[in-house]
Parts: sequence; C-alpha cells; structure tokens
Amino acid sequence: MDELIGSGAASPTPNRETTYGRHLGSSPVPEGPVPIGSLVFADELPDGVVVADEVGRIIVFNRVAARLTGLDPAEVTGKFVFDVLPLHDDDGRDWWVYADPYHGLPTRTRHPERSLYLADGTEVLVSIGYVRERDLDQGASRSCTVRRLVISLRGAEQRERLERSRAELVSTVAHELRSPLTSVKGFTATLLNKWGRFTDDQKRVMLETVNADADRVTRLITELLDVSRIESGRMEVHRQLVDLPDRARRIIAGRVAAGDAEDRFRLEVRRGLPETWLDADKIDQILSNLVENAVRHGAGIVTIVVEPARMDGEAALPPAVGLDVPDAAAVSVRDQGEGISPEVAPRVFRRFWRGKRRGGTGLGLYIVKGLVEAHGGTIGVWGAPGGGAEFRFIVPAGTIAA
Repeated sequence: MDELIGSGAASPTPNRETTYGRHLGSSPVPEGPVPIGSLVFADELPDGVVVADEVGRIIVFNRVAARLTGLDPAEVTGKFVFDVLPLHDDDGRDWWVYADPYHGLPTRTRHPERSLYLADGTEVLVSIGYVRERDLDQGASRSCTVRRLVISLRGAEQRERLERSRAELVSTVAHELRSPLTSVKGFTATLLNKWGRFTDDQKRVMLETVNADADRVTRLITELLDVSRIESGRMEVHRQLVDLPDRARRIIAGRVAAGDAEDRFRLEVRRGLPETWLDADKIDQILSNLVENAVRHGAGIVTIVVEPARMDGEAALPPAVGLDVPDAAAVSVRDQGEGISPEVAPRVFRRFWRGKRRGGTGLGLYIVKGLVEAHGGTIGVWGAPGGGAEFRFIVPAGTIAA
C-alpha cells in the first residue's frame, strides 16, 4: 500500500533563476497528499535519499539525509529542494543553476556521483536520478518531463579514508621499491663499468645481492596483486585434497634449508584430522607468512599445531575439549616472544601493520586473513600457552565441491 504524505503549506517561491531565465517557483504547486509508493521504506536505506516532485518540492527526506545535513525531515518536507539543499561545487558555483535539472536536457537520466558542498561547507557525495514521464503532445524534442528528482547523499568520510589509504599504499610501495632498485642499479652499473677490477668472489657477492633484491621486488608485486584481488573479491580458490601436516613440514624444511636452525621449529599433529579440500598454494602462502612473522617478531621455538576443530560461525577460538565430529581443521603458529597485547591484537590484520621490529611491507597478515576467509575460514591472534603470540586459523573440511 502506498503511504501518503501531506503536502503541507505551500513554500514561498524560490528566488533562483535558471540558465533559461525562468524561475523554478513559477510552476503551480499541486495541493493535497503526494503518493510515494515503494519509497515508504526510505528510512531503511543506507544512503541519504531526498525526492522532489515535478516542481522541486521535497516529498521524501529520509533519516540518513537528515543526519548528513542536520535538518529535520518534518520541517523540510514540502519545501523547495534547491532552498533546503543549496549545493555548490569546489569553485562556489550553484549546482542548481548550471545543472538546471528541471529545464535542462529532456534526455538526461542521471548525474553521476560527485563531490558537492552544503551551505555550511559540509562535503557530501551526491548522485541524482530523473523519473520522467513521456509527454506525447509535446513532440519528440520534449517528450519527457521530470516527475521526480531522486537525490542520493553519502558522507565524504569513507572516500577520504580510501584516499588516505591509497596515498599510504603509494608511499609504502615507493619506499619498499626504492631500496632494492637502488641496490640493483648500483651493483649492475658498477659491474658493467669496472668488471675487470673485481675478483670472481666479489662479482658473485654483487650478483647474489642483485638476485636477492630482485626477489624482494617480485615478492612486493605479488603482495600488491594479492591485496588487489582480496579487496575486489576476485580471489580464486582452486581446491584439491591437501595434507595440512605435510604442508607444514615443507614450510619448516624450506626455512631450515634457507639457514634457520632445525631445532627452532616444532610440529605437533593431533589425531582425528578431517579430510580437507583447499588451495595448496594459498595454504603454503598462509603458513609461510605466519612462520615468517613468528621468526621475525617472536623468539624461541616456533611451534606449529595441526588439530581437528569445529566451525561455529564465530572468530577462531582456542581449542575446545571433547570434539566429537570435527568439521574443520585448525592450525596454530606459536612463538615464545613478547606476545601481542590485547589492545594491539585487533589491528594486526590491517594493511601496513608492523610490529616493534620494523621490516616488510606490513601486508603479510592482511593477505593471510584474506586468504583464510577466501577458504571460508577464520583467523585470530592471542597469547600462546607458554608465552608469546599464537596465530590460529580454522578452515572447513569437506569435499571438492564444498
């Protein structure tokens, strides 16, 4: 059923001349209630919504629009929209004058979202749509008259946060790229210009440094691509039967081969693990990042625990007792360092978070969280039983079709 909103008293004629030299207030204002149909639920919408009728008088002014503008819907309903929302652009130009929505192009259907300012200087993101009615007796050139003007308002805070985030990303990437590229450029230029002056051992050291820095650049680019896929929802998971304890053994073996002490790592596997269909490469990436984080920021023995668990729809929790039918597998990576305080714990999975020991891009744990969630799992961090930090993720068990 349509909700009816009383028109109230007629508002004074607005003193605003359009680009065609006509006054918007010169149109007759209809009396009586105005049906708004499906717009009865406007207060439930997440964005501000303002609807004006064919003469520019407000018939809908929802709760979010009231919050963004600081205006009372009961007071502005029935008034002219260009008086209630005096929108201006960055140059101070009156949007209503140069856009002229009621007397502009008859074929116009919408205005894309753009930044405009209210009278008090508040920035809002505004998009406008037209509801037109075909007027057959006016000919093809003026076949559609405006029956409704639908204005969507959003706060600019989210866009400002995104812009700051992008600026921080650019700054971080530039900083991380500068060091290895400077090293690569310096060593290659030196070798090209003075090749005969160096011994074979010196040349080898320089080339190994260049190779390591090239790997660092490649790793950074890979991380940025992962961040892009996570944020756009394009992260693909190619499931296959994965033996989690075996993947953990491979990660440990790789660390030992790279020079870490073998007694620095410990693997504990609990009985009763369910069958898990996961993306093997992404599981390796998750484990590698968590172990790297434990080695870099923790201390003592790094322990990996693989055990059966349950998916209960909540955040990853410490192991429960007496599990009957596990429907998930949990992997914990623990160290014996200083640990992570409860105040800091909620921030560790954000982009660019870094511990006390600076290093890396600060994207590793953010990517880990995205990869775990792409599998339908959860991840959390808290104090390890013997001190230090424990990162624990849970991934659901199932079949290849899961």
